[in-house]
Amino acid sequence: MESLFLLIPISLLLIGLLAWIFYWSVKAGQFDDLEGPGEAILMDDDTPKSKNVSDHYQK
Repeated sequence: MESLFLLIPISLLLIGLLAWIFYWSVKAGQFDDLEGPGEAILMDDDTPKSKNVSDHYQK
């Protein structure tokens, strides 16, 4: 029973800390665009870049 006097305040502090972290992340915009980064991979340009020939080899 004595352990509850220690565990209940610690759990309340932990819940408060997690609620504050969640509030901060929502306010900072962490959850604004959930699909954009995943779709950005699909829109990547996969065509190979052309190799530029230097002036020395063009002569």
